[in-house]
Parts: sequence; structure tokens; C-alpha cells
Amino acid sequence: MKRIVVLAMAAMLAVTALTGCVTKAEGQADSTTTVADSDENVLNVYTALEDEQVADYLTEFKEQNPDVTVNVTRESTGVITSKLLAEKENPVVDVVWGLSATSLLVLAQEGMLDAYAPEGVDRILPEFKDDAEVPTWVGIDAWETAFIVNKEVLKSNGIDTVPTSYEDLLDPKYKGLIAMSNPASSGTGLLTVNGILNLYGDEEGWNYLDKLHENVAVYMHSGSQPAKATAAGEYGIGVSFGYRCIQSAEEVGSDICEAVFPKEGSGWDLEANALIKKDNQKEIAKKFLDWAISDNIMKKYATNYPIVATGVGDNIPEGYAKNPIDQLIPDMDFAKAAQNRESILETWTERYDAKSAEQE
Repeated sequence: MKRIVVLAMAAMLAVTALTGCVTKAEGQADSTTTVADSDENVLNVYTALEDEQVADYLTEFKEQNPDVTVNVTRESTGVITSKLLAEKENPVVDVVWGLSATSLLVLAQEGMLDAYAPEGVDRILPEFKDDAEVPTWVGIDAWETAFIVNKEVLKSNGIDTVPTSYEDLLDPKYKGLIAMSNPASSGTGLLTVNGILNLYGDEEGWNYLDKLHENVAVYMHSGSQPAKATAAGEYGIGVSFGYRCIQSAEEVGSDICEAVFPKEGSGWDLEANALIKKDNQKEIAKKFLDWAISDNIMKKYATNYPIVATGVGDNIPEGYAKNPIDQLIPDMDFAKAAQNRESILETWTERYDAKSAEQE
């Protein structure tokens, strides 16, 4: 698997779903995702996309395929990845939609993905797909680390400054005011940790995370929770991702909350799709993957994320930089991140898990 380098990319770039259902990955009834496993009119999908995005995006697919029941299991990246690995010998799902490329690389290393070239895959930039002749995964967009700052909460703690960098977060005045995503369950948490290790190097990166831990109040089990909780006034700073920080700040107003992208650069990953290897492969699964990178849905992705797999469009969502690629930490090596995923999470859990929120 090739190294995905943002500098090369910069050079190239100048839910309820109608008749289907959306469930959580944990504690769901077997009937949700095993109904008519070989039925071409039943499609089982795992995703880490946001709930509201799933509902919005799927509208077109259901309009085009009214006889298809789409069963969607939506959870955070870490939960979906663990579920897929647990089901390796007896896969339930047909396709994965909008899971981190780092997770899909782990699945590829386990031999769990079937190579498939969706219709229109030639339009997808090389940095957004597996470099095999027939790819095992194809990206749709990129997402990145951001902070949301609740200025009212900070003011109530005698703080009148807004942190703008990773280094700012180490200031002792923010002790107990920071909520962050847990990388063991959240793709956002993992891309943030990977970004810091990439930015500072392994030794200094872990030293930085040790210092940050002193200020963290809680590690939450999804990428969006720190932003939502901070917007609700539970914390002063939420380390989350761009889309959710911007949306949550807009919901409460700029007088209360502000979305910030760290000036050193953001850790990032790709949301990507893949066909799960299984005996009873469905044609509707391939049809779904064709649709999932079609022009219309790419335009939908672009309303939420400024960087999509076909490039950077003219209508960058409000709140992002004019050239969002400049915000990304360069030279992120996703293949290395996938190979080291287990050891990184073991080290992180050993050092910091005591502050993790209880699993719901």
C-alpha cells in the first residue's frame, strides 16, 4: 500500500433512510443486519458517517432503488472497526461506507476486503484510493482535527483567551476544561493522536500527549461528542473534527462558541468505502459503491467537507480555510498508521484510559 502524501495531493489539487433502518453497532438485534443475507433487495451497510449525513446522503440512492431495503449500522470508527474484525470469519455486512482509510488498511491486511473498481473510479485522485490496479478501498473525503471553544465556559473560569494551537492546550489554566475523543473508539481521536506523533515524532509526541493529559477532563467515545458537549457548556474546549466543530458552533452562535483549526496543522484521515469479502456477494453492493462515488453524491459530500476525493471545489463550506489542504499535516503515512494501530492504542490506553468516559 503506498504512502499517501499531502504535498503530492496539493500539487494535483490547485438516519433513517426511507425503507431502511439505522442502528447502533452494539446491542442490536441480529435481524437488523442479517435479514435475507443473500437477498439482492436487502443491503447491509456499516458506516462511521454522522447520523444526519447518512439520512441526507442516502435519499438519492433510495429514490434510484426503491425496492432495496438499506440496513445501516452506524457507530464510531473504532467500534465499527472492532465489529468488522470480530466478524472476520462470518461477515454480516455487504459494504463499508465512510470508514477511515486507516481502518480499511487494517482490514485489507487481514484479507477481509474484495477488490472492486467502482464505476467512475478513474475520477478519484490517486491519493484517495488504494494504488492496486483494482482497488480494495476508495476514498470519498478527508476530515481533520479541530477544536471548539466555549468562550462562556472559559470566561466563567477567568480565561479570556482562545487557544489556537496544540501548544496552547498545554497551558495550566485549561486544566480540567478539555474534552477529547478516545482513539480506541473514535477515528477522530486516532487521527489526532497520529497527527501529533507525526508532527512531533514518536518520543516528543508521547511527551506532548502526557502533558495534554494533565489538562484533559475526559476522553469521550466518539469524534463528535467533545464538540457537542462543549457547545452544551459542559467543557471549555472540545478536541474534535472540523465539520462537527463548525456545525456545533453554528448551532449555539459565534458569541458562545468558536471553531478553531490548530495553527501547527491538523491530523487527518480519509473516509472511504470498500466491498467486504464474503461467499454470497451481492450485485446491489457493487451498485451501491458505484453510487457512493458518483457526481451527485460527491457534491453532497462537498457541502460538509472541503476536500473530497475528486478535488477541492469552488464552494468550500463556511468556516474552513480558503485552501483547506494547507491546514493538513503533511506526509501522513496511513499504511504505517495502520500497521502500528494496535501498539499505539495499547500505549495510549495504558497511559491515559483512566480518564475515559464510561461506555454507554
